[in-house]
Amino acid sequence: MSTWIDVCSVDDLQPDSGVCALVAGQQLALFYVTKTQQIFAVANFDPIGKANVLSRGMIGDIAGEPMLASPLYKQHYSLITGHCFEHADIKIDTYAVLIENNRVAVKIEAE
Repeated sequence: MSTWIDVCSVDDLQPDSGVCALVAGQQLALFYVTKTQQIFAVANFDPIGKANVLSRGMIGDIAGEPMLASPLYKQHYSLITGHCFEHADIKIDTYAVLIENNRVAVKIEAE
């Protein structure tokens, strides 16, 4: 079962930068990409660097796919699928985002 959890206002996000949020006990990295006016939510944990740092990463795109560069060892992760561009067997969790009445909600799977 999954549920939508209200996280913050769109105005709380930093344009073209990351923000970390604790949602249902999980650290999430939220990115507001101004070029496309989209908000992405991914896990904050870097599986290669073994630290909760992805909200500090830089965003951009690779061949048109929005991506996040880890601040530790610079691996690139898709903001859409979470796959690592350099290591096909590594992936970070991604979360659906809903924007309604200037509020950001994230869909979390309940355990």
